[in-house]
Amino acid sequence: MNRLIPGLALIVCWLLLLRYGSFLFFFPVMALVIWIGGMEYARMAFPEKNITFRLLFGALALLPALCIGFCPSLGLAGGLLLSFLLLTCHILYHYSQLHDPLHFFSRAFFGVSYVGFLGAHLLLLYQWPDGSSWILVLTAITAGSDSGAYYCGRRFGKHKLCSLVSPNKTIEGAIGGLVVGVAMAVLMAMLLHLQVNLVFLVPVAVLLTGVGIVGDLTESIIKRATGSKDSGTLLAGHGGVLDRVDSLLFAAPVLYYLLLCSQGVSWVAP
Repeated sequence: MNRLIPGLALIVCWLLLLRYGSFLFFFPVMALVIWIGGMEYARMAFPEKNITFRLLFGALALLPALCIGFCPSLGLAGGLLLSFLLLTCHILYHYSQLHDPLHFFSRAFFGVSYVGFLGAHLLLLYQWPDGSSWILVLTAITAGSDSGAYYCGRRFGKHKLCSLVSPNKTIEGAIGGLVVGVAMAVLMAMLLHLQVNLVFLVPVAVLLTGVGIVGDLTESIIKRATGSKDSGTLLAGHGGVLDRVDSLLFAAPVLYYLLLCSQGVSWVAP
């Protein structure tokens, strides 16, 4: 019940936001998610730092999204550049207090890119035609893949997928996740009456499922390197925000650029 109730509440709120909300509602929700995700990363990567640093780091990760929402002319790249410059100034100011400035710089900028840059693509995706529907399809792919991998892995898993990073993940689980992820993509597209050709949707769903698995493994690398079990405790039995959006962080940019590249191509059904 500790996992079921929060999980159902998250699903219902996400569905309501994407089906009946607008960008004016979606933007502050995503800004909050990115900010909290940035703080969770800072807690894992820099456990010696206090809450003030975590709050500031979350704000730093938020800059790409803020530029998309409040200053579109700067765009995603401008927001990331601003984060990079501010982070550089912070390191120069505190240089004498840092044991290994380059190590600190590398971990910090990776976190800003991982949480802030990747996460901001969900805002770009939302602004795409039928963007909220595409995000729901993407959510169905990542959630379906995660559930399929879990249950297939427990039932049939024998061969480790990446034992040094995540010893519980198996190749059989990944195959099960792939099948469920593609099926959920097709089902969600049909339920939403999304005008898309299956010749486009199925390969994209396969690719996004694989990318989502990479995103999941990437967070496992972070947690293993920092000795963290979960990114946080905000979502009760589901861990932290990053534990829930790790696959979306990687898959959202891939879907956005696939849609961008597909403009003018006849994959959209007449």
